[in-house]
Amino acid sequence: MRALVVDPELAFCPDYPDPLPAAGESIVRVSLAGICGTDLEITRGYMGFRGVPGHEFVGRVVETKRPELRGKRVVGEINAACGRCAFCRAGLGRHCPDRTVLGILGRDGAFAEYLRLPDENLLPVPDSVPDEVAVFTEPFAAAHEIFEQVDLAHDESIVILGDGRLGAMVAMALIGENYAPTVAGHHPEKLERLASLGIVTRIERDLTGKFDCVIDCTGQGDGFARAIELTRPRGRIVLKSTAAAGAALNLAPIVINEISVVGSRCGRFAPALAAIEAGKIDPRALIDNCYRLDEGAAAMAEAAKPFNFKILLRPS
Repeated sequence: MRALVVDPELAFCPDYPDPLPAAGESIVRVSLAGICGTDLEITRGYMGFRGVPGHEFVGRVVETKRPELRGKRVVGEINAACGRCAFCRAGLGRHCPDRTVLGILGRDGAFAEYLRLPDENLLPVPDSVPDEVAVFTEPFAAAHEIFEQVDLAHDESIVILGDGRLGAMVAMALIGENYAPTVAGHHPEKLERLASLGIVTRIERDLTGKFDCVIDCTGQGDGFARAIELTRPRGRIVLKSTAAAGAALNLAPIVINEISVVGSRCGRFAPALAAIEAGKIDPRALIDNCYRLDEGAAAMAEAAKPFNFKILLRPS
């Protein structure tokens, strides 16, 4: 099959081996895949990943032993857990120590014509949800993870640091659940674009005062430090960024101000897919372009540009 491969540089491969399903897995032909900040970080060395990157996708099941999945249009949760350990038994397969993660850890991903995932990871896409919306399920699931981890009151002051694709999608998820976040960033053009979608925006350097909850979506190592500065005593910080580069950090203000810090990564797909189906979220205005697999280098370059939100790949 055709695929984009990191080894260690990103390259297009016209004859990469087809995926072979293990017991309990299905093969999905990828219809659309989305490029996110984590994919860009992987090309810079994050996780030391080698293989096919990509974890945001929608596709159609072409090989399975589950009749109810055959031919279905699906999205797929990205963590493939062992199903046996204490975390799995507690319903926390996303934290299974022996898990593989689609396109991130030990498992080839979605920047290819085909991928494999456990049957239990696959969720049918409602007929009313087009591919261009369904491909956003994974990042919106990550955004919805915040609701599972943090008990947010609707009258809390919430600021999202980062005016990129992640910050935009977290803001959309919050607004869809009747919260009123502010997105703060460095790029007036991007903030204007988000404002046109009904999102309250601010230039980050102009932020003053303290907030009840600060969500770091900067994708930068120093985003955490800025979040600390902006959080009120006994407030909360939600960390959504993953970055290959670290940063020096003074943790004393967290202790002094008794700030709670929550790391937030992957989320369950079902709540996000339900919100999308209900029309609470429509991310199509974030799509900037769509590329073929053999244009992968150009697609990645476009995704890395600060003024683009979402670049898609069409493998099939």
